[in-house]
Amino acid sequence: MISIENLHLGIERKEILKGIDLHLEPGDIYGLLGPNGAGKSTTIFALLGLRARESGQISVLGHDPKSHAAQIRGAVGVMPEHAGFYEWMTAPAYLRWYGSLYRQAQTEKDLRILLGKVGLGDECRCTIGTYSRGMKQRLAVARALVTHPKLLILDEPTNGLDPKGRREMHDLLLEFAAEGNTGVLLCTHLLDDVDRMCDRIGIMDRGRTRIEGRLGELLTEQGAGQYYRLRVEGAPYTADLPMGLSLRDNQDGWWRVQLQPGNPNGPSFFWEELWRRGWHILEIRSESSSLEDLYLNITASNHPHLQEAA
Repeated sequence: MISIENLHLGIERKEILKGIDLHLEPGDIYGLLGPNGAGKSTTIFALLGLRARESGQISVLGHDPKSHAAQIRGAVGVMPEHAGFYEWMTAPAYLRWYGSLYRQAQTEKDLRILLGKVGLGDECRCTIGTYSRGMKQRLAVARALVTHPKLLILDEPTNGLDPKGRREMHDLLLEFAAEGNTGVLLCTHLLDDVDRMCDRIGIMDRGRTRIEGRLGELLTEQGAGQYYRLRVEGAPYTADLPMGLSLRDNQDGWWRVQLQPGNPNGPSFFWEELWRRGWHILEIRSESSSLEDLYLNITASNHPHLQEAA
């Protein structure tokens, strides 16, 4: 769905991107990580044809943004970090107007279902100017979904959400990616979001991709698996677990599981498999600090003064 090879891009004679690689396959949730100023936003601008590259290759949904920018934007749902709205409108009116820009008519039923999915209930009939920050985050995700995109690009989608809202957002994105012919590019500083959802990650720093690959495989290189605690409704059947996942123990209704080193699948694969096998998962908590260690080791290695401070 996205293929970037050795992307270089400059702005006002300053080189911003100095070698970016990014590969997102259908069904994947890809976590794009990096410190502020690493080049994540510029990479997204290049994907959408809003910045012209100097060298390298980009393909989005099989098209080059240089010559097919309009076609790509029509098939991609984007949520920027700072989403602006016409605050005098209601959410249904705003989404109906936004969909019309892409020549997509939205029925009342369509909008009701979409707003329900992102967790906006009857309060969505109020004007957007009365919304809390979390409600605006939910509306921004609805706007990204209203055109029925094949690819979602989301920048910090869980900012401003309480723990329940974050879990609902995780479930929504996992459901979207599970359709198989769609994908999600997730830009975030919340490593817990990445640890719970992402199949692949890329870590950028100073305009370069420092590491990219399947999350499980990258953590395996550190010699560690991923540990999670699952709160499950009822008593799940534990004799038939997906290969690559092992059950550690059960304490106070929380099942502790490990994604074993060496498996190529990300966390979302295992949660989907457990659901299919009758595990009614209510909550997922990560216990592993392996991703945090990986991230800090890679970014600190490019900033020697941080290592000295550590």
